[in-house]
Amino acid sequence: MLNMIRKIIYGILGLSLLASCAIENDIPYPIKEASIESIEVEGQRGAEENVFTAATINKTARTATLYVNDSVDITKLKITRLKITADAELIPDSAACVNYAKFPNTGFASLDSIPTSSNTRMDFSSPVNFTLRTYQDYIWKVTVNQIVQRDIEVEGLVRTVIDENSRNVIIYVRSDQDLTNLNVTKLNLGGEYGKVSPDPTSIKDYSSPIKFNVRRSWEEYSYEWTVFVYNDDSGSTGGSADVFPMTTKAILKGSIQSGKTPEIEYAKQSESGWNSVPSSDISVSGTSFTATLSGLSASTTYKYRVSVDGTAGSEQTFTTVAAVALENGKLENWSQDGKVWYPNASDADPFWGTGNPGAANFIGNLTEPTDESISGKAALLETKNAIIKLGAGNLFTGDFQLDGLNGLLHFGREFSSFPTALRLYYKYTSTTINMIGDNVGDLASMKGEPDICHIYIALSDKSEPYEIRNNPSNRQLFDKDDANIIAYGEFSSNESTSSYKQIEIPLEYRYTNRTPKYIIIVASSSKYGDYYIGGVGSKLWLDEMELVYE
Repeated sequence: MLNMIRKIIYGILGLSLLASCAIENDIPYPIKEASIESIEVEGQRGAEENVFTAATINKTARTATLYVNDSVDITKLKITRLKITADAELIPDSAACVNYAKFPNTGFASLDSIPTSSNTRMDFSSPVNFTLRTYQDYIWKVTVNQIVQRDIEVEGLVRTVIDENSRNVIIYVRSDQDLTNLNVTKLNLGGEYGKVSPDPTSIKDYSSPIKFNVRRSWEEYSYEWTVFVYNDDSGSTGGSADVFPMTTKAILKGSIQSGKTPEIEYAKQSESGWNSVPSSDISVSGTSFTATLSGLSASTTYKYRVSVDGTAGSEQTFTTVAAVALENGKLENWSQDGKVWYPNASDADPFWGTGNPGAANFIGNLTEPTDESISGKAALLETKNAIIKLGAGNLFTGDFQLDGLNGLLHFGREFSSFPTALRLYYKYTSTTINMIGDNVGDLASMKGEPDICHIYIALSDKSEPYEIRNNPSNRQLFDKDDANIIAYGEFSSNESTSSYKQIEIPLEYRYTNRTPKYIIIVASSSKYGDYYIGGVGSKLWLDEMELVYE
């Protein structure tokens, strides 16, 4: 009888367990990150010049930033390209869509690749959110900045004040300029593509306020603007400038009277003579100018002045930034903890990192010191078979830790100087790519091709190092087009070399008014090692690395 009761109780518990299993599914969904790969809109331009410039995409922050000219209506802006991660669903903000029902629900490479009935126009007068859906939702913010090019070119122009809200423009000209006979060559109050009536260039007498009807290129109606022209009685005839000092050069930006060309002189503060900036290094646009002072010495105070028509402005000074050497760039200092090699002295704060902590105890070090060098020690990076996946030899400024069987890295060490290049010696043995990781898309076609070594350098003003994950389920790699990258340069090659070669990787500065916070240098014996793609046995030797300041 007792056994019968036990069977009944166990049966009830079993049914309860089955019922609970039917109700709750504890199997997690796979993680598949979704990203905007590229986005283009009508009227797209750059922040500085009115030429097509690709959007700045930040995959870490999930943002895309674009600039458009004044030929388009930003409240009804047409997207002409929106490429996203394959198989992800595209969900735009319905409130921003001109016609949400006809907006594509997948990415598109061009308008030709979607139905002709589609409507991709959106209101970008404020940032717009897009949801990219895989097994999870990823929210991306797209910001479009419109630049209205209101160029004003007037004889004797000193400065202008434009109030878009009141639609008033104040123009100051030289104190001796005749306002009743003023030559106006450009007054684009409606932007570069807008209309102004009557034609400002046909009017000579600006001694009293003049009213104009102004509209942008897409506007049906005009708006009344008033232009006031006054003589400038400040007595200023020279030019003025602000300076952004770097290490071996400085960038001057300033204002000047329209039609004038500045003469810029500079010298070390301790010297009595002056050097003139070549006219080829001075760019003038309307009442603004930019000049580059080159060939400067690091950590040195200079004086400069801007002259117009022989009249010199006030003398100003600036100090160039110190030239900072690359820590352990010669790769002489190494230490070992157990089986793991580290490219840093044992008593020093680590500057360089490798994937050795995750590999040394299983397949050996991926990066280790070698006497096969130009001088002293060098670094040998080797791609190895890690049994279930590939391990590429690597060296980078930053640190490494394990994330399960994958790597979690942080790229970047604190740095605030302005090098012009990375110089080093390298030697490479390229083998045939014979290992391909999971979820690599079109990169899978690389199998059978020669492996590629890769070295790059970047300067960033991001507030922290870049977090790098190479787990296929939540892969997050370095993006050289990230908005915080100030300067970048790279080298890659699939050619084997029998001896060391010296190379110089120039740094291309994208901004000359921002100071770096971090330096990122990365080298790998297999360029696509982050995707676990490479050829086992590929070897990259590195030696005598140094930062160049020219």
